[in-house]
Amino acid sequence: MAGAVVIPPILDLLNHAYGFVGAPGVDASRALPAPQAALISALAQGVIEGNLDWNLIGDGALIGVGVIVLDETLKRTSSAHVPPLAVGLGIYLPTSTTLMIVVGAVAGWAFDRRAQRTANPEGTKQLGVLLASGMIVGESLIGVLLAAIVVFSGNAAPLALVGDEFTGAAIWVGGVAFAVSMVVLYGWLNRASGPASKTPPRAT
Repeated sequence: MAGAVVIPPILDLLNHAYGFVGAPGVDASRALPAPQAALISALAQGVIEGNLDWNLIGDGALIGVGVIVLDETLKRTSSAHVPPLAVGLGIYLPTSTTLMIVVGAVAGWAFDRRAQRTANPEGTKQLGVLLASGMIVGESLIGVLLAAIVVFSGNAAPLALVGDEFTGAAIWVGGVAFAVSMVVLYGWLNRASGPASKTPPRAT
């Protein structure tokens, strides 16, 4: 019930502010990507219009079976594994999305290794998860707030301080600022969790 009340107005707000890729009459340079919706739409249209390429569906099913077999084999013979869901997401999600998933996984792995050397490893890891969750929720809320400002102001870029020619540099400046913020925040978590021990705790 909460999702039914909250999600439609938010999607409508985002649609009025930016639009979604693939929708008619949308500025492609500002439209928000919606790969999941595009996938479901393509499947539904293909079934209804009778022009769905079933060969691709069959190829995907074979790839899925192969990945599952590989994953089970690796689990039985080694500690490594290939999650079928992650492979599927990597196939249809854009690189801009999957790249950040990989970066986040590497950052989480590095933080967990550092957390193992603190006085309270599990507590430090939980704080790291909370911080990451807060960044995700905060980014979403800020995105909705900016969309509301765009819609109610009638201006495509009401908070812009520079022109469109700064777009390329903005990506790098934002990326560096985000990376520095993460290093500072996770460093603060490590310090707040107590001094690091010289040897990692033994597993029980």
